[in-house]
Amino acid sequence: SKKKGLSAEEKRTRMMEIFFETKDVFQLKDLEKIAPKEKGITAMSVKEVLQSLVDDGMVDCERIGTSNYYWAFPSKALHARKRKLEVLESQLSEGSQKHASLQKSIEKAKIGRCETAKQIK
Repeated sequence: SKKKGLSAEEKRTRMMEIFFETKDVFQLKDLEKIAPKEKGITAMSVKEVLQSLVDDGMVDCERIGTSNYYWAFPSKALHARKRKLEVLESQLSEGSQKHASLQKSIEKAKIGRCETAKQIK
């Protein structure tokens, strides 16, 4: 039977599992050894998957000397989700207030227009 490759999203999820399960800091070469063995991510795609996680702010990367170190801790992901939730909740409440004030404006506008509409007919 043909073995189906992992989707990009599955690779990202599995890569995050490596960080969350070990709570450790890695270099690219370490991840290129660990990911294929433990998570079935081909060594060739490790760098690309890792870079996409770094770009999305899910994995931290720091250059120390000549090496790049990568890490991600579960607490950071939790805090990021909490901040996102707070932002979305405040946007929702602002939107609701704006909606309510627009509804009032519409009601006020209708009051003056009802008579004129009847006069035209």
